[in-house]
Order: sequence, then C-alpha cells, then structure tokens
Amino acid sequence: MIQILSLAQHGVQAHIFDSMFEDRKRLFVDLLGWDVPVIDNRFEIDRFDTKHAVYFVAADEDGQHQGSLRLLPTIHPHILDSLFGDLCPGGVPTGEQIFEITRLCLPARLGCAQRLETRKQLISAMVDYALANGIIRLTGVVDAGFRNDILNMGWLAEPLGPAKLFDGANLGAFAIHISSDTPERLNWTGIYRENITADRVQKVSA
Repeated sequence: MIQILSLAQHGVQAHIFDSMFEDRKRLFVDLLGWDVPVIDNRFEIDRFDTKHAVYFVAADEDGQHQGSLRLLPTIHPHILDSLFGDLCPGGVPTGEQIFEITRLCLPARLGCAQRLETRKQLISAMVDYALANGIIRLTGVVDAGFRNDILNMGWLAEPLGPAKLFDGANLGAFAIHISSDTPERLNWTGIYRENITADRVQKVSA
C-alpha cells in the first residue's frame, strides 16, 4: 500500500521518513553521484523537502521504505523553475493546479520486477491524488531517455523543450496533463493500479 505523507507527520512516521531519506542518499548520491546535500552522512534531504512537499511512500509491514516519489506545488520554489528553467523555452508551467514530480526513488536492493511494480503503484497513487485534488498538470525534469518512457506511458504528456546537457547529464523537462480518463489511458499500457493507497487521498496543505 502507498501512504501519502507530509513532513508534518514526521514525528509519528519517523522510521518511514528516515528509511526513505537513507535510500535517497544511497541511490542519488552513492550510486548516481549527484551533488546534493547529505545530512549526518545518512540522509539525502534538499531545500525542497519542506512543509509544502507531498510524499508518496511504499513501505513494508516494518516501515522499511520500498519506493517513493515527491510532489512539489509549483506556486512555491521547485526544481524546474529554480535549477532548470532553461529546459523550458516557453516558460516553466506554474500555478495552483500544477505540481512537480521529483525524487522517484526505487531502492537498488530490490529486484527489477519489484521496482517496476512499485513504480506503477506510485504512479497510480499520484494520479488518484491529482484527480481528487484538482491537479490538472504534473511537470518534471529527468534524464532524456527516461523522459521518452514517461511520454509513452499512455497518459497525455509532452516535452517542454529540447534536452540539454547539465554537468554531463542529458536532461529534459516534461508535462503530464491529468484528466478523468488518465487512469483508463494508463490501463492501456498496464500501469494503473486501483485502490492502492493506505489512506484517503486528501490534499496536503500547500
């Protein structure tokens, strides 16, 4: 099951948050070599991990992180507008109904099949959350190869500009348009999973 959390719940969900931030450090810093902040040599926590962030977290029965992603409201500082605005020649999409997808983390210790299934569950929970809370567009910046995968998942999606090199990484921005038929479209490609959130998909205050 997927839990939808905010940092306001850190006190009662400390183990899940700690496990997630540890896995983010292992993936993004130790494995991928990103130059991002690390706290206490354990946790990858950046300046966008604020009270405005919405976390989608898969965890086992012991609260061990199995996968996660983060949504950031674009009415506040977020990665695309703060760091990669050059990827959007037409301007970075922002607004109360637009959120940014960031920090998709699928731990390398898990097998390929489990990582793929967890990714499908996280995407499904994110879409359900968007539909329940009036979010009409999701944006993000990823490796250009993964952007092609995202654009071909079945939902209505588009590139926001050409891919460009940043510190040796070929990155591209994208936008996903969310509407009532998005779950059906994701069903066509075998991605959508129904009823996989552990709690109600209520909006975390932005």
